[in-house]
Amino acid sequence: MASETEPTTTEPTAEDAEAAISGVIDSARRLGIEMDAREASEWLEAMAVAPGAGDIVVDLAAGVFGHKISMLDFRPDDLERFRAIGRVVGLEDRPGQVATALALSGSAAQGRIQAYPGDADYFERVHITAPTKEAACAILADVIREKAMATASAEGYRLLEVKFGTHHEPVNDAGGSVKVGAPISWTAAEVAAGEKSVARPDGTPMTITWQEAAADPGWCKLDWIVADRVRRRVANASNMLDVTWEAPDGEIHALDGFIDPYYQEIYLEPESMPLFAKIAKQLTGESLERYVDDLEREVRKYAGSEANFGKAARRMYNVFRLTGRHEEAAYIRELFDEPSTVLYQVSSLVRALEEASRPGSTIDAGTVVGQVDELIMASVSVLEGPAESQILSILLRLRDNLIRRGATNDAVVAADVSAARGAAMHAVNEYFYARLMALPAIKAYLEQVALES
Repeated sequence: MASETEPTTTEPTAEDAEAAISGVIDSARRLGIEMDAREASEWLEAMAVAPGAGDIVVDLAAGVFGHKISMLDFRPDDLERFRAIGRVVGLEDRPGQVATALALSGSAAQGRIQAYPGDADYFERVHITAPTKEAACAILADVIREKAMATASAEGYRLLEVKFGTHHEPVNDAGGSVKVGAPISWTAAEVAAGEKSVARPDGTPMTITWQEAAADPGWCKLDWIVADRVRRRVANASNMLDVTWEAPDGEIHALDGFIDPYYQEIYLEPESMPLFAKIAKQLTGESLERYVDDLEREVRKYAGSEANFGKAARRMYNVFRLTGRHEEAAYIRELFDEPSTVLYQVSSLVRALEEASRPGSTIDAGTVVGQVDELIMASVSVLEGPAESQILSILLRLRDNLIRRGATNDAVVAADVSAARGAAMHAVNEYFYARLMALPAIKAYLEQVALES
């Protein structure tokens, strides 16, 4: 399938490319990062021919498809597990009204390089055919509410949050301040009730109804905690929606004002190819430019005021591979495979631990305990000194509370969860910061980013 949204590339000579990858490999080895020169060269060669006609690759054996750049990072080993979770998180089609295309995104779509993936992230294109935009928004509200209520709680999963609607005035919600333009966050109980209570900054009570939120759906996303007893794994699963509306004249519009490009998704349903092709035709060269701009805005955030160099690295990887800076991308690609990145799972898992430890939880404790034990051993292998002692003591307390199902005060558990996340992310931050700054080209990029912040 040809596309107007092609990544920009440079055309270095063979000697330039060889010198560049040699420099990258030397930098990696100085930091103790094992970088396979042959594998890196093969990836760079594949990236060099990635752009062009026929940019969508279909894996007939696995029954998946995606942009060839994304497919280079995809490994189908866990497809059955991801498809099983997909049956929980994916929205239902409605013939003649709603068509969907479900895809993996984030670390779930990068099994070749993400040795220690965190959450199970999904992305779903939701295409609504309706006579008016208002009717399309009403249909979307109904579809999301139906999914939320159907998957609110069952053995092995529970709905945590729904993002639907846009705040048009500042409010206080659940004790926190929310700015204008932020998505409205709903619990399962609030979705079922069809309304939620917030307060204006002056303390005046205020009610937001589901129908009011439907007038401006904005950024839509659903989050669950899910467990796999067979693999003894628990994870946070999310589904981010990209919603389009097709008017009677055939014009297609994005309900949030922007149709997302497809450079990070692996689509799980071959039958959704016609819908994907229909939406992809709406993309222009400006779509890629805006997409990269959005990624770089997030790099500035995570390398600056909200320092999280792990998240910054993930976004830089996508920026670099889409803008022809393939040597830098190849270097970052290796960082995700290092043992220290297992600490990302500590941050992801503690939220699951908090949920699984509650009395009456639908998450089987035995499913989680084995995963906690693995994380404890992994933490021992990659940490030392005070950082190791801190994370281990917290994980052991959480594990004990999990076994005793809520015998510990909720406030104590919440404090432990926050401390575990903080300690793990501090260690991850140090790991990525040191390694990103060790490569001169990336150091220069981050310094430029800092000037623009």
